Amino acid sequence: MAIEETADTAATTDAADTVETTAGAITYPVAPGYQVNVRSGPGTNYGIVKVLPYNSRVPIRCQRHGQKVSGPYGTSDIWDNIAPGQYVADAYVNTGSDGFVTVPCG
Repeated sequence: MAIEETADTAATTDAADTVETTAGAITYPVAPGYQVNVRSGPGTNYGIVKVLPYNSRVPIRCQRHGQKVSGPYGTSDIWDNIAPGQYVADAYVNTGSDGFVTVPCG
């Protein structure tokens, strides 16, 4: 498995920061201290579209099963669709759940 992210061990998180609503959209925090690759599909074999900066928050439009990835929030095959053609591994997003938190992608 390719390395998906880089860690900055100085970062911390607060449980109150798990979910935030901004202008009607729910966003979830990316694991503190990580820059996370955003991919064109649900696996590390898909191309990198962009890299999320440290302390990012992401909306989750839908979720789908894909390649299993290990991260700070465990090992999961769930991938979060954050925008059209943009997926991040759920193992790097603090959703507060081991399962889906929104609808499956079509």
